[in-house]
Amino acid sequence: MHDTLFEPFQIKTTKLKNRLTMAPLYLGYAGEGGTVSPLLLEHYRRMAASGVAMVVVENATVDHPTGSGSNRTIRADTDDNLDGLKRLAETIQAEGALACLQINHGGRFAGAAPEPAAPSAVETFGRTPHALTESEIGAIQDRFAEAAKRVRDAGFDMVELHGGTGYLISQFVSPRTNKRTDGYGGSLENRSRFPLETLARVRAAVGDFPVGYRFLADEWMPDGLTLDESTRFAKMLAPAGIDYISVMGGTYESFFLPEIVEGSKNQGYMTDLSAAVKKAVDVPVIAAGRLDTGKAAENVILEGKADLIGLARPLWADPDWPRKIGEGREGEIIHCDPECDACMKLVMKGKPAFCVRWPHEKMREMKDMFE
Repeated sequence: MHDTLFEPFQIKTTKLKNRLTMAPLYLGYAGEGGTVSPLLLEHYRRMAASGVAMVVVENATVDHPTGSGSNRTIRADTDDNLDGLKRLAETIQAEGALACLQINHGGRFAGAAPEPAAPSAVETFGRTPHALTESEIGAIQDRFAEAAKRVRDAGFDMVELHGGTGYLISQFVSPRTNKRTDGYGGSLENRSRFPLETLARVRAAVGDFPVGYRFLADEWMPDGLTLDESTRFAKMLAPAGIDYISVMGGTYESFFLPEIVEGSKNQGYMTDLSAAVKKAVDVPVIAAGRLDTGKAAENVILEGKADLIGLARPLWADPDWPRKIGEGREGEIIHCDPECDACMKLVMKGKPAFCVRWPHEKMREMKDMFE
C-alpha cells in the first residue's frame, strides 16, 4: 500500500531506503547548556526506529550562546559535545536510519544570547539586535564550517544548513530583516551572498560530504520574502553545491497570525511551496506541512511536488506512522490534533514538549527521563 513512499531514493551517492524522512523539530529535549541528554537519545532512537530513511536532528547551534535559540539548543560549536554527538549519530544509525544534523545560528531569534546579532537592527519581540559587521559575518561563516566538519567527524551521514524559520541565514535573504546598504544588502543577489558564501566555506571544510538546506520559501508576512524571490534564490543555491532542499514556510513572527494558524490546520499546507521550488531546481526537494496520511504524502510524490516527505509532528505523535502505512493499518494511526497547540506552548515556555495524544505509559516514561 502506497508503494511509492517505500521506493529507495538517492541523495548524491547516499542511498535512502524509502522516501520518508523526519523533518527537524525542536522539542526542548537536550540537557541544560545544549548537551546530548538521555531523553534526547531516546527520542531520536524512537524516531529512527519508525522506519523512516533519514532522521534530521533539530537545529544545533554553531555559536553558543550568541547563536542559540535557547539554553536547551544542541551544541555543535565545541568538541566538548563531540562524544554526545557521536552517541546521537550512532543511536539513529543503529535503528537503520541515516543520521543528519541541522546546524544553525539564531540571529535575531537567539533567545539565549545576551545581545542578539542580525543583518540589521530590526526590532524583534521587544529586543533590537545589533547589526553585524563584515568581520563578524566572516567569523560566523567560519563557525558554520567548523560545525559542519564536527558533524562529519561525529559520524553523521549528512549535515543541513538551517535557512528556514526566520533564523540568521534567512534573515540575510529576507527584505524584511535585511536593510543593509553594503554588499550583503539591497538586491536579491546581495542578500543571497551570506548563505552562498557560508555554503562555500562549509563545502571547503567537508568536501564531498552531503550538505542539505532547510529553505524558507515564504515568510507569510506582507513585507517579507515571497516565492517570487525565494525561487530565484533557489536557482542560485542549487548549483552552488547543495545536495537537497527541504522546503518550509513561515517564521516566528507569522506562525501565530490568525490566518496562518488556520491554514496550518490543513493537510499539506506547505506543498505549494515545495512544488514551486521543485520546478526551479534540479536537486532533490523535501516537502513537509501536515502530510499525515499515506494518500496525502504519496500524492505529493506522484504529482511531482517533491521527491521526499518530511514528517515532523505526525511522526512525533505516532512513531509507528510509516509501519502502519506500509502494513495497511492507517486507521490505527495516532494523529496530531490540528486544534491542539500544547507542545508549542510548552516549548515557548522553555519546557520539554509532550504530546497529549500519547499513551499514558509513554508520557510517564518520557517525563521520568527528563526529570
